[in-house]
Amino acid sequence: MSKLKIERGASRIKRTKLQSSIEQSVANDIELMAEWSDNETHYIVNELLRYALAQSEEFQQYKAQRASHPSRSDVVSKPTLATAKASADPTSKQDTASAGTISRA
Repeated sequence: MSKLKIERGASRIKRTKLQSSIEQSVANDIELMAEWSDNETHYIVNELLRYALAQSEEFQQYKAQRASHPSRSDVVSKPTLATAKASADPTSKQDTASAGTISRA
């Protein structure tokens, strides 16, 4: 099993906007980890999600299977993915401010 490693000051990467609501206690911990590691909250969220995805063996097998046998729907969805990447918000400060915002349903 691998370990989660958060590098200090390493949060300068290209991103795509994803909105999600999370529990307040999780948001507080993410903010605290960002402060502790001198990173932006979006970097912490990305690293946590990347780590969780890598730990799921069943998902990794599914991902590898999809990559080796792309279906017709994969070909259709790729232009949409490229459009989403092209519309990514380049300003990190706005992402940081919205990353800590929690919506209560």
